[in-house]
Amino acid sequence: MDDQLASSLGSLKCYWLEPADIMSKTAELKLEGKTYQLPVIEGSEKEQGIDISSLRSQTGHITIDDGYGNTGSCRSAITFIDGEKGILRYRGIPIEELADKSSFVEVAYLLIWGKLPTSEELRKFSELFTENELLHESMKHHFEGFPASAHPMAILSSMINATSCFYPELLSSDVKGHFKLDAVRLISQVRTIAAFAHRKSRGLPIIYPKPEYKYTANFLHMLFSVPYRDYELKPEVVRALDLIFLLHADHEQNCSTSTVRMVASSKANLFASAAAGVCALWGPLHGGANQAVLEMLDEIHQSGDDGSKFINAAKDKNSGKKLMGFGHRVYKNHDPRAKIIKKACDEVLEKLQVDDPLLSIAKKLEEAALKESYFVERKLYPNVDFYSGIIMRALGIPVEMFTVIFAIGRMPGWIANYKEVMEEPTRIYRPRQIYTGPTLNPYIPIKNRL
Repeated sequence: MDDQLASSLGSLKCYWLEPADIMSKTAELKLEGKTYQLPVIEGSEKEQGIDISSLRSQTGHITIDDGYGNTGSCRSAITFIDGEKGILRYRGIPIEELADKSSFVEVAYLLIWGKLPTSEELRKFSELFTENELLHESMKHHFEGFPASAHPMAILSSMINATSCFYPELLSSDVKGHFKLDAVRLISQVRTIAAFAHRKSRGLPIIYPKPEYKYTANFLHMLFSVPYRDYELKPEVVRALDLIFLLHADHEQNCSTSTVRMVASSKANLFASAAAGVCALWGPLHGGANQAVLEMLDEIHQSGDDGSKFINAAKDKNSGKKLMGFGHRVYKNHDPRAKIIKKACDEVLEKLQVDDPLLSIAKKLEEAALKESYFVERKLYPNVDFYSGIIMRALGIPVEMFTVIFAIGRMPGWIANYKEVMEEPTRIYRPRQIYTGPTLNPYIPIKNRL
């Protein structure tokens, strides 16, 4: 412990057992002359965590960890991430295998029920999506209450909550009894709500889903078809968007997923918990990253630059310019999803032959990040947000819908985490704090205040 830290802690001194001793599953904390034994929890991937759940009751102290960066809020069997090695697995299955062999609907089943479905289970699961894709007709009137300028994420969150009003069983205590139907309704109808929100913002007539279309194809149909002509569903386009959904289906305890679990711990219903997740995802530091990529590209284009000047400015820490969609907080060497989606991105751009100056700038930035030593040494590699933003731009999806696409993809992960909370005996989530405000402060009558 360095002198500065020891000084700031005063009489508090902590000593942890050496790594060899940790294998005994106990950590030792010495605090103000007393010694406490804290259990060491080991995950299935040999992750180590010190269980401090009884720390306050034993010592009167709590830990402080701004942003929960070093705090495990739960035990979960859904997704495993190793940021140093660039590993992402859903229920133990590598994301590379799922991207190559699976589909979003199959991955949704895997995440929620913990296993890959049989062909019959997958068929029935898919049929349930078709049976539950329509919104209650009264819901159409709710869309009319939003101004044309309303952000689709605001509409999405509000309408998910409003949808729950049409299913009174959500308020019953028998969560397990109707969970499967609730989950199917939410995953199926979130795309219908999203498409309707987009149409509303553009003053376009609502397009209803078609039962003969599969999940992702149906979303594209509702998004882009017109009453007199159906949108042409190119297999490469459908596959690319399905891949975006699949790659975003879950990502461990991020901001929005943790929000869903926290709301669920109060025994709120599935729709209310998911709506809270949408609100958390809406933040530009979370779900808005792929939107920020396109805004950066547009800024470069509007300045008359082909990307060269911006690349040089990004190397200058005093320029204020930052590459959006490069590097990742969790993945320290590479984002495993980026390599997968880059291939799909290249295929879509080649197939569609899109002539777009922003995409040309994007390719220039990508080339620089992958080759120039400045970016390589700092691990500023293109991440999944960079490529997903480019794909969605090529597909004609408006920028304000990018985070909505993210929310549709993340829905199975949120539902799986909600299910874990409901199945495990748990208290309502209630973080502690270190109070830093005034000490005892008397009330001053208004006539005596300065």
